[in-house]
Amino acid sequence: MRLTFMGTPDFAVPCLEALVQAGHEIIGVVTQPDRPKGRGKQLAPSPVKVKALELNLPLYQPEKIKTLEFTQKLREMAPEAIIVVAFGQLLSREILAIPPFGCINVHASLLPKLRGAAPIHWAVINGEEKTGITTMYMDVGMDTGDMILKKEVPITLEDTVGSIHDKLAGIGAKLLVETLEQIARGTAPRTTQEHTQATYAPLLQREHEQIRWEQPAHEVINLIRGMNPWPGAYTSYQGKILKVWAARPAGAVPVSGSFQPGQVVQVLPKEGLVVETGDGRVLISEIQLQGSRRMAVRDFLPGNPVAVGEFLG
Repeated sequence: MRLTFMGTPDFAVPCLEALVQAGHEIIGVVTQPDRPKGRGKQLAPSPVKVKALELNLPLYQPEKIKTLEFTQKLREMAPEAIIVVAFGQLLSREILAIPPFGCINVHASLLPKLRGAAPIHWAVINGEEKTGITTMYMDVGMDTGDMILKKEVPITLEDTVGSIHDKLAGIGAKLLVETLEQIARGTAPRTTQEHTQATYAPLLQREHEQIRWEQPAHEVINLIRGMNPWPGAYTSYQGKILKVWAARPAGAVPVSGSFQPGQVVQVLPKEGLVVETGDGRVLISEIQLQGSRRMAVRDFLPGNPVAVGEFLG
């Protein structure tokens, strides 16, 4: 097919590569403009831009796609389908009407669950046992279109948002190619979402990243997993931001006395810090103190002794 591809982050790159490898004609790649990144705030290209340039594909970076000028540009491209993968902008009704085979979206959840901008993060944060990929025909709503194909992926207790992201990116690429094959053959299913069953995965805000020690241990651990490797769950220690990268249930800890949520219950030099929560205790094994690098707690403790009874947060 003649395709226009819209995508921005790493998650979209395998889909673009798969379309090229499958022999589709990519007549245009649309991605977000270069954005400031890093401490120096230098303009940096999106991962999709980098891949498009590597593949020598026509590239477009409109600040907004819902303009008369860019809508006309898309009409002139005359794509048979528009593929949208984590692009970051909603499409107008006029754009949705351009391609005869529709605008096809690859969404990183089992719709109608976790519609929205951050479905992979929220699947892990919420403690879901499974997630997956859904391909769908786009409409004017946010992830409300008719579904085409789905593929489930289990979430284990060892998974982080990073590991689930990588699994789903690969699966999404394969499912997209299969979806287009079925559309071309006229055999693609079209299933209306059960909108009453919808849940949402909003864009992450700073307050979502903060560890709330009054929550049960399993919720604290899920948050830490769901923020690893980006943007990182955080608390504070001695007036500095402390990111927590890895934690697990502490189990039975042989200590006496009562402790409050966020209080260090036990210091295990070879394992980490046992911290009280609203229900149960967690063992923190990897951290990053503000201004320092990410490291195992056992490497942090020699130069930064932590005492039983100190508070995090």
